[in-house]
Amino acid sequence: MKHDIKITLIIVLLFLAAQFIGLAIVDHYIVSELPFGIEKPVISEDFSYISIAISLIFVTFLALLLVKFKAIKVWKAWFFIASLYLLTIAFSAFFDQKIALVGAIAFTSLRFFRPSIISHNIVELFVYAGIAAIFVPILSVFAIIILLIIISIYDMIAVWKTKHMIKLANFQAKAKTFAGLAIPYARKTITNKKTKEKQKVFTKTAILGGGDVGFPMLFAGVLLKTSGFLDASLIAVFSAIALFVLLLMSKKNKFYPAMPFISAGCFLGYFIGLFI
Repeated sequence: MKHDIKITLIIVLLFLAAQFIGLAIVDHYIVSELPFGIEKPVISEDFSYISIAISLIFVTFLALLLVKFKAIKVWKAWFFIASLYLLTIAFSAFFDQKIALVGAIAFTSLRFFRPSIISHNIVELFVYAGIAAIFVPILSVFAIIILLIIISIYDMIAVWKTKHMIKLANFQAKAKTFAGLAIPYARKTITNKKTKEKQKVFTKTAILGGGDVGFPMLFAGVLLKTSGFLDASLIAVFSAIALFVLLLMSKKNKFYPAMPFISAGCFLGYFIGLFI
């Protein structure tokens, strides 16, 4: 097992919480407009996976350029703006848009300037719902299935073959702006050689990439739009079970592409829903 059972369960429960928060927010935007006049993309539902896949490749290319040139400040600025934008959309599902903007500024600022386990993961629980609110309306069931297959193949190549996803994760950790759920654990006491002061630091961190949270949320959101809450819930639950199985099977100090497992859970949940 990659992490002990307590940390494994926390990651899985946070993942599941993010899925249901996402469903609540997507449900709001199925019949409502995005805040501040933000326009939803106008693309054919059955071919939208092409545009999303191309966009993902482009964004990944830009991110790798930042890694190559060690442009940490640019990365942080990009990350701050994106987090603020998506949090505003997510919070506006529950509050007036102006209040949502203030809340988004507060939480994004806390995450960047007063980082903690709590501020980091609160932002991560909501930020992917902002993405789902934008893209679920332009996705069909066919498109999201194809998209998950593409992303799963890409994830395997990026982690096992080119390993650029590992480089990107290490860069984000260095910049202290990791996109995804993160639970530090295993504290160790160290002594500052100059001041002789003792300080407890975390030596291990359980992480789950943002894409691993966001893509199953898109699938669940599409099912919410087309079939209802029960079918969408099955996607959320079975993707969480698949994640749990992966974490149980994985070994310490090794990187694994989570999307093939999570996608398999999504597909299982979808097919079970067809017979209920």
